[in-house]
Amino acid sequence: MKKRTPVSTIMTTNVITLNHTDNLETAERLFKANNIRHIPVVSGDEIKGMLSYTDLLRISFADAAFEDEESVETIVYNMFTIEQVMAKNLVSVNSYTTIKEAAEILAQKEFHALPVVDDGKLVGILTTTDLINYLLDQF
Repeated sequence: MKKRTPVSTIMTTNVITLNHTDNLETAERLFKANNIRHIPVVSGDEIKGMLSYTDLLRISFADAAFEDEESVETIVYNMFTIEQVMAKNLVSVNSYTTIKEAAEILAQKEFHALPVVDDGKLVGILTTTDLINYLLDQF
């Protein structure tokens, strides 16, 4: 295993993003259609936050036992904006950050994805899944 391998070798570069003005229903559709768990929220080229599928699950706590689940989620989603639900205090890395350094950040924090930002522009996303796949490739 190479110790100085940069995250650019394993990060996802075809990043699906949300605009900070999108709604939560759009976010849910993107999560489900692309089978992903984290979406960077942007305004132009600037990253504003990160929305996780867990963030959506956290707010759709409404008891849907006697109602149509989809209509309850729509009501709940209309109560919040993406900016209210997303994580705002992001830790990011650049594409030259080593995989080891990124893994240490993820191991110490309570999130599972890091935006990769070069010169203020989002260029990728590194997830715990990317790291696990990299480790599996080593064996």
